[in-house]
Amino acid sequence: MAWLVLILAGLFEIGWAVGLKYTAGFTRPLPTVLTVTSMVASLGLLGLSLKTLPLGTAYTIWTGLGTLGTALLGIFLFGEEASVARLACIGLIITGIGGLKLVSAH
Repeated sequence: MAWLVLILAGLFEIGWAVGLKYTAGFTRPLPTVLTVTSMVASLGLLGLSLKTLPLGTAYTIWTGLGTLGTALLGIFLFGEEASVARLACIGLIITGIGGLKLVSAH
């Protein structure tokens, strides 16, 4: 269950990171409220997952999921660069997340 909570925390991490782009410097009320709500949910769920999962593993996966999702959405939503090198680095993040899941005792 802690892994599911951690994955949800990572999804909210992606939500607030992408949401920041839509707030236009916190000048747009609805995107700002949604972004802040996503921040609170992300941190709250991360905290819940830490009741069971090791700190280093949980934090690394949380930030990795956030980085991965944000980078991919940046490519798809905002036309950011999708070079082979960039995609290879994103692949390394996926490999690291999978590796941590495999070696985690929880």
